Amino acid sequence: MIECHTFNSFVRPDLRNSGPYVLSQFVGGMAAVLFLFLAGVTFAFQMDRLDRRGASAREKLAAMLRRAGYVVLLAYLFRLNNSVLGWTNHSWRMLFKVDILNCMGVSMALVAVAVLWPARRRAQAAALAGLTVACASPLMSGLDWSGVPTLVRDYLVPNRAAFPLFPWSAYLAFGLAAGTVLRRTAPERIEGTLQWAVLAGFGLVTGGQYFSNVPYSLYRRAEFWLDSPALVIIRLGLVLVILAGAYLWTAHVAGRGWSWVQTLGKTSLLVYWVHVLLVYGLLAEPLKKGLDLWQTAAATGAVIVLMLLLAVVRLRWGGRARGKASEPLAVQAPAA
Repeated sequence: MIECHTFNSFVRPDLRNSGPYVLSQFVGGMAAVLFLFLAGVTFAFQMDRLDRRGASAREKLAAMLRRAGYVVLLAYLFRLNNSVLGWTNHSWRMLFKVDILNCMGVSMALVAVAVLWPARRRAQAAALAGLTVACASPLMSGLDWSGVPTLVRDYLVPNRAAFPLFPWSAYLAFGLAAGTVLRRTAPERIEGTLQWAVLAGFGLVTGGQYFSNVPYSLYRRAEFWLDSPALVIIRLGLVLVILAGAYLWTAHVAGRGWSWVQTLGKTSLLVYWVHVLLVYGLLAEPLKKGLDLWQTAAATGAVIVLMLLLAVVRLRWGGRARGKASEPLAVQAPAA
């Protein structure tokens, strides 16, 4: 994510057709996919907690919608913050740009109804919803949207400048399905489940690549990098492989020690918010579209280090704050 945005902001225009830059944007583009997929996973975990707590249907749905509304609110606060700080000279319409947080929040609201279903059916329905969105994306591109309000069109029609629901919400739906399965899998069977995930992932990548190269298509018009279901399937396969790799690293390599990956993961929203302001903001103005590839790589490393330091400070400050808040309770606790 940081690498993608830094390269996008700093690399000179004459280098943007080069292989390294194109690769940086493809690899960085997976960050958005992972962001949405993991949001779906955590959404599934929250649904599972409500199930185990025995919450009523009304309580479950209200909790899910509150979560979705919170993310949508953050999305508009993020755009407002950017506009106030003046790092963009675009019109007021930029306040309503459909960024990744907008897509995430609205997608959550749409799949919130899944909390009313049993877990097994929930996983199946979420996977089907993700596949439906992926397959419908080229159809959405081919419709006539001339009489539809711009904001509605921005949320629905595939485009490269934003994160419309088609096809991006598919990744959140797939994450909801995966999270539901993981949450309902016994601890001793997790590794076996993830082995199947790796096999499925490679199968999806291979199958998606094969069908993307077939000389005929079911669609009148489909662009691979814009609205192709094959791209969604390939990316989903990569996510499943990454998911299994992350588990193996955490369980068998990183151990219980400090992990920079977990540190950034626990503060992902803060890191997302601050690094965007840093690389696209006024402070970076002298560097924008002015660096070569090596200089941009060095700048990317510097931004990652800064964000890691920010994450460490945030977690340590938060830990101390929670510790201080719990001290009076410890003093007042009655003796056993």
